[in-house]
Amino acid sequence: MSMSGGRLRWPADTLNALRLGRRLVTEVPATGPGRRAFVDIRPMTTAADADAWRQGWTRSEPDRIFKLEHWDYDAEQISGFDHDIGATLVKATTVTGEAPLAAALEAWNLRPEQFLHPWQTDDPK
Repeated sequence: MSMSGGRLRWPADTLNALRLGRRLVTEVPATGPGRRAFVDIRPMTTAADADAWRQGWTRSEPDRIFKLEHWDYDAEQISGFDHDIGATLVKATTVTGEAPLAAALEAWNLRPEQFLHPWQTDDPK
């Protein structure tokens, strides 16, 4: 992570993923033993995204609406289809735009470079 003008800077690949509407995830400390926790950033799709998808392309949007969710899971349920059994939503917020997203991450003590594509993590979603 680097700072530019007092703002967090994203690695190019993950920033592009967010702008293209792709979800990112990071593992965070869980609430206790036998638990695992993840925070995900989910760009919300719009009608314009659906139109682009039907036409065979992906729309880039820097001012997307982003939903951040911090979930805590039973570690034994992570790898199965029932990962939601015993799962707890710790906190959630919704922001519009990249600057408010960076501010929300700072408030949650997270950094942009912590976030990976879902397939690079054990996130069950």
